[in-house]
Amino acid sequence: MAIPNNKLADNKLLILYILQKINHPVSYKELLELIISISDINYFDFQQFLQDLLDDRFILKYIQNDDEIIELTDDGRNALDLTIDMLPGIIKLKVDSRFKEEYSKIKDELSVYAKYTPITETNFTVVCKIIENSQTIFNLETFAASREQAKEIVNNWNKNAEKIYPNILKILTENKED
Repeated sequence: MAIPNNKLADNKLLILYILQKINHPVSYKELLELIISISDINYFDFQQFLQDLLDDRFILKYIQNDDEIIELTDDGRNALDLTIDMLPGIIKLKVDSRFKEEYSKIKDELSVYAKYTPITETNFTVVCKIIENSQTIFNLETFAASREQAKEIVNNWNKNAEKIYPNILKILTENKED
């Protein structure tokens, strides 16, 4: 079923409006989570709207630190400035009232990242990261000798990164003289 043209335009404007509120490049995951939490846009429609905005050069998409980053272009800002009055007030009010809380929640969830990748059937590489404002501030890559060990490292990092990270920094910055 096709989306009516006015709904299509509203949803594209909504994405531009939210990108303007974020006011800096944002990861694809963060934008998707934010859009879904604030609006009734589903994943498939979001994909189409994003592609249309890319095709129109209203947004940029690029890879940074293994993440897809979305950024509002000057053309996107200009288009939003010219058409913002077309976005229904109730939608702007909903975004304005929920944006800060939802964005903070999403940033907290996505700032700690861990994954494992098989090297062989029994050996794995594990990557643990902390990302802040779309910048990787900590990146640790290590070896795991089994899938279970890799899963344990990932789970432990996801649950305890706020404790592990300062301890690693402390160990790395200690001045031990023999």
